[in-house]
Amino acid sequence: MHRITGKAGGDSLIEMSPTESFNDDINGYHQHASSSSGSLQQGQAASSLTPDVCFETCESLCSSLASLAQSDHSDSLQTEAETLERISTLTGLWRKRALFLKFRSRIDKHQQSKDSVFFRDGLRRIDFVLSYVDDKDGEKKLERRKYYEDNLVKVGLELETEDKSESEDGKTYFVKVHAPWEVLATYADVLKIKVPFKVNDIPDNSEMPMNWLSTPFRLPEQIMHPEPDFFTAPFNKSKSDFFLIDDKDTFFPPSTRNRIVYYILSRCSYLRDECADKDKKGIKRLLNNGTYTAAFPLHDCRYWTKSKDPNCESERNNLYKHWAGFISFFKEQPLNLIRKYYGEKIGIYFAWLGFYTEMLLFAAVVGTICFIYGLLTYDDNEWSKEICSEEIGGHIVMCPLCDKKCGYWKLNTTCHSSWQSHLFDNVGTVFFAIFMGIWVTLFLEFWKRRQARLEYEWDLVDFEEEQQQLQLRPEYETKCTNRKMNRITQESEWVLNRTATDIMGKLCLCWATVMLWISLIIACIIGVIAYRLAVYAAFASIMKDSPTTKVQVVGAYITPQLATSVTASCINFVIIMILNLMYERVAVWITDMEIPKTHLEYENKLTVKMFLFQFVNYYSSCFYVAFFKGKFVGYPGNYAYMFGEWSQLRNEECDPGGCLIELTTQLVIVMTGKQVWGNIQEALVPWLMNWWGSRRSRNHPESLYSRWEQDHDLQSFGQLGLFDEYLEMVIQFGFITLFVASFPLAPLLALINNIIEVRVDAWKLTTQFRRPVAAKAHSIGAWEEILSGIAVLSVVTNAFIVAFTSDMIPRLVYMYAYNAENEMNMKGYINNSLSVFNISGIPLENRPEEGESPLWFNSSITTCRYRDYRYPSGHEKEYSHTMQFWHILAAKLAFIIIMEHVAFMVKFFVAWMIPDVPSDVRARVKRERYLVQEYLHNYEVEKLKIQLSQQSNNDCSCEPTIYPHLSRHEVLSECL
Repeated sequence: MHRITGKAGGDSLIEMSPTESFNDDINGYHQHASSSSGSLQQGQAASSLTPDVCFETCESLCSSLASLAQSDHSDSLQTEAETLERISTLTGLWRKRALFLKFRSRIDKHQQSKDSVFFRDGLRRIDFVLSYVDDKDGEKKLERRKYYEDNLVKVGLELETEDKSESEDGKTYFVKVHAPWEVLATYADVLKIKVPFKVNDIPDNSEMPMNWLSTPFRLPEQIMHPEPDFFTAPFNKSKSDFFLIDDKDTFFPPSTRNRIVYYILSRCSYLRDECADKDKKGIKRLLNNGTYTAAFPLHDCRYWTKSKDPNCESERNNLYKHWAGFISFFKEQPLNLIRKYYGEKIGIYFAWLGFYTEMLLFAAVVGTICFIYGLLTYDDNEWSKEICSEEIGGHIVMCPLCDKKCGYWKLNTTCHSSWQSHLFDNVGTVFFAIFMGIWVTLFLEFWKRRQARLEYEWDLVDFEEEQQQLQLRPEYETKCTNRKMNRITQESEWVLNRTATDIMGKLCLCWATVMLWISLIIACIIGVIAYRLAVYAAFASIMKDSPTTKVQVVGAYITPQLATSVTASCINFVIIMILNLMYERVAVWITDMEIPKTHLEYENKLTVKMFLFQFVNYYSSCFYVAFFKGKFVGYPGNYAYMFGEWSQLRNEECDPGGCLIELTTQLVIVMTGKQVWGNIQEALVPWLMNWWGSRRSRNHPESLYSRWEQDHDLQSFGQLGLFDEYLEMVIQFGFITLFVASFPLAPLLALINNIIEVRVDAWKLTTQFRRPVAAKAHSIGAWEEILSGIAVLSVVTNAFIVAFTSDMIPRLVYMYAYNAENEMNMKGYINNSLSVFNISGIPLENRPEEGESPLWFNSSITTCRYRDYRYPSGHEKEYSHTMQFWHILAAKLAFIIIMEHVAFMVKFFVAWMIPDVPSDVRARVKRERYLVQEYLHNYEVEKLKIQLSQQSNNDCSCEPTIYPHLSRHEVLSECL
């Protein structure tokens, strides 16, 4: 098999597609080597020299002859020159010899290291790999590496170094790390890692009726459940014979091994023992200062083929075949295999993403039905017929929508937008808004149950306390100066000496920075709004003669409102992306400055800051269109301006079709653009970086390309890799819940995106990235609270969208209370919803400029209409709100109150009805706790009996009878 590889900087892709083998090249080289074997046999002593010694010898000879040639012995110059020529020839032969020795050493390495995850002896597994290169600052870094590696050996780790001559670039050293059984057992005891002690004896009665229907979506049993089901307990090194240990080499899976090794690497000092500088420790600092270029655990094989080593599990190939392939998009995810290979933290993310995608299917179906309902009732849209009618809409002259540059216009010019608005603004919208309030509750409650099941199956029950106590961040530990008694564990632990002034100062600085950036977002949004106001006048002036109607198909649909909305949404999206890139670094910096104690605390703090920023960044433009645009515009002769009348930026109005269609446009552009950009960032960018890194590639025989070199040239997953994935999905969750009343097809778009997202994330994690260090997590963390907050807020926002952004309530009020014909229809609604203004009352500075009004406008037209409920000119309450306006406002507020109460009542009732932990899981947890205590009791009794029998005198024949009759320890009441 032949490999295409290359390097550019630190990270680049080498794992491309498999190609034909390089046997011909290797055979050809062997033929060349054998043909020259005769000459090589002439110097047995020379054959034992290394290439470096050869180079040094030749260089010293050449330099000696050169100095001799420059001396006063001119009579010997000719002889010396001839000697120099012969030495130069010898140097060339030595170089060829060196290249051959290097190639032969790599060929000899083939049998034990080709695609292998073991040391040269083929027995000790490589649990971690460190890489470094020689550079200008080599002495200081060499000293750090020496002490660091010496300290690792003192801890008990075993190291094996691959010289740079063995690497494909000739520059990189690789230090392979192996953790023997004693080290693994010691730290498994420290970290309280749960291991099996008994096969699970509870029968699985979870068979579903009509189970055969799910057969096409299932994966093979050995992929879904790679390990038998066991009862587990925290490992105890002193009681190792209590656990089911068949083979010490395979007892701890590779993900657990690399987690333990990384725990050691992150806490080991790189100074001498007498230099007790707590800040000089940890692999992370060594990576930051360039002492090492990379640190990573190994994949167990190439992703497209199984390993030829029978001791390798080849789980990566199984994941690629059954999980990462796009052809398997309809298959279930092998969550147990993901957890086994990548650890629980990555496994819980994909479990949540898969469950979220499954639940989106129901929301997408209902949303599509509501959209279809809008299509089917298209012809029953009475108000749109009136707008498009020449007799009604063609005779209604509307007041200018901006000052000077906007002319008078006829209502029927908004015919198309009115029809489009009906697709999303209908009775089905109200139903769908209420349904989504219930759906989001069901989603969160069912996820809690799914998460509880995973916690038990993955041995994560009661893990949070362990994580708080044991998973301290090395960055926190290095800053600790005092020790304090822990009230819970009653053990002394390191604590950070923080004064109240320091805490308040850092908090103020951190949150002041966050608020500054949020203010920057708001300023950008205001800038986009100003752009909308200014550009609308330009579009209105350009399109006054309808030049876009000449454009085929879409020309008739392009209006000043649509052009302004689309361009503003695109500009807003670009600003969002730019601010995201900038703020991510700021959020990490201020979180590091707070020095959180645990990894969980660090992620929670970063999550709050990032989500708060992203919430304002992504949703502020949608909030503006939904709740502010068209609400504070005034009326002709008394318009409201954004920055005062001096700015001449008049607040935007909604067209007679309503603002809902604009909210839909904004939502589609931002949501779709984010999803497309996210997929490009996640998949295409790593692939392009890897492709670019291999542009200067050369062909490598597969036998010379070791597993650590392949993984070294892959991309690093990064500290925030999983954080970005969660953030992307939570932002999407906000789009489909907060503003779903304006766009029922949003869940369908999200479903399609997530089906692709699952496989894209799986593909890039399996093929484009190094293997991440395994980590434990019992839940999705702070994201769960954020999702709950979005769920509550979504009920409020959708109620307000239906009430104030949609025209649903004004239509219902008209139909039931103001229809002059006393019929249950919408005839006359358009005329009823538009107020009349006398054109002569418009101030000169607000009137259209000469030539801006259309040709059909003349002096015989004395009035214009505008969207509001106000008394006409000449009325005793001239231009004040009519009683119908207050009736509509009361109906809107009543609808909001009723919808919120109904949704929240259903929400809390559903949450109360559905327990967070399934009954069978609760029973299994109690069973496991009971067995742990019972088995440990029996184990201690048997061990004590053996110790007493060994200590008793040989002539004492009486057997102690007290211990067999010991009463068992009482089991906790909750386990009974």
